[in-house]
Amino acid sequence: MENLIPFDYGTLRVVWWVLMGALLIGFAVMDGFDLGVAALLPVVAKTDVERRVVINVVGPVWEGNQVWLITAGGAIFAAWPLLYAASFSGFYLAMMLVLIALILRPVGFKYRSKMEDTRWRSRWDAVLCFSGVLASLVFGVAMGNIILGVPFTFDPVTLRPIYEGHFYQLFMPFALLAGVLSVVMLAMHGAVLLAWRTEGAVAERARNWGRLCALLTAALFIVGGFWVAGGIGGHVITSAIDVAAPSNPMQKTVSVQDGAWMANYAKWPLMWIAPALGVAGAVLAALLLSARANMLAFLASATSITGVILTAGFSLFPFIMPSSTRPQAGLTVWDGSSSHLTLWIMVIAVAVFLPIVTVYTAWVYRVMRGKVTEESVGGTPNSY
Repeated sequence: MENLIPFDYGTLRVVWWVLMGALLIGFAVMDGFDLGVAALLPVVAKTDVERRVVINVVGPVWEGNQVWLITAGGAIFAAWPLLYAASFSGFYLAMMLVLIALILRPVGFKYRSKMEDTRWRSRWDAVLCFSGVLASLVFGVAMGNIILGVPFTFDPVTLRPIYEGHFYQLFMPFALLAGVLSVVMLAMHGAVLLAWRTEGAVAERARNWGRLCALLTAALFIVGGFWVAGGIGGHVITSAIDVAAPSNPMQKTVSVQDGAWMANYAKWPLMWIAPALGVAGAVLAALLLSARANMLAFLASATSITGVILTAGFSLFPFIMPSSTRPQAGLTVWDGSSSHLTLWIMVIAVAVFLPIVTVYTAWVYRVMRGKVTEESVGGTPNSY
């Protein structure tokens, strides 16, 4: 059966590394503005009507946007089972925090306007803000920990993942910086969307917060880059790599070297495009917000998010989750994937269903286009 597959095992592994990155970017861009809007709710909307306007910008589309997260989780489970097992066991409590935040968000959307009591609505507004900040923070902290290395290993016989750290260890200084970067980056994206899709005082406040968050995104990203280049040891494979071998991370040798996460940029200089997009996109978003070119600012914000995520992926390659306690156990593109046949079947599924999802998503956003105003919210009985 495998002789009929047109791509070799090593190529399919890289293809699925690219697809995993694409899914994470899709989630950050599409669902990221939902989280950013929720995080900014108390500061961009001062009255109940204004808050209903803000919520109605993302209320009709958040469920579809969250499909990107579900798809990414399913793809990791199927394409990278060792990564799924090691990360979900190591980040178990952090994942529970994210689940709590993501569960509270739809409840807040659905119940917030069911009663006209001011205290009732204020409490749900606080819940929505909390869920947006918490989820954004934990996602960033998780990525920061992957760059630092996660304290795990594998049983050499059964390949059962063994987590050797504690929950509080997740919140190291660099990981917290990554978490704060994630919060301000997604807040930038949400603010740009509000500036584009609303008007009046809400749009003006969103524009001001968007400029601030965009500049903070660029600044924190630059600080993080210098930190990685000069203060964090990267991992280097020191043994031969068989890209077609069965997945077993314990078969290689790895050393930790200062500045190793920057080695790929010297080897493939075109990778510098990624961090350049991360910084330039954020700065351009701030400038375009000032010029009131809101749609272009949204595209610039999405470009910045794409650049930030690509930078993390390019820096780590071929690692997808390094181990801080036993570098040999770190998972790479070549030793953490499913079988050749499984990866090929999943590629076929992506080729069939991704265009359908893309066309449907485009149609939904076309139907929901236009500004959300106080008049449109007040005249819609089923609005949030």
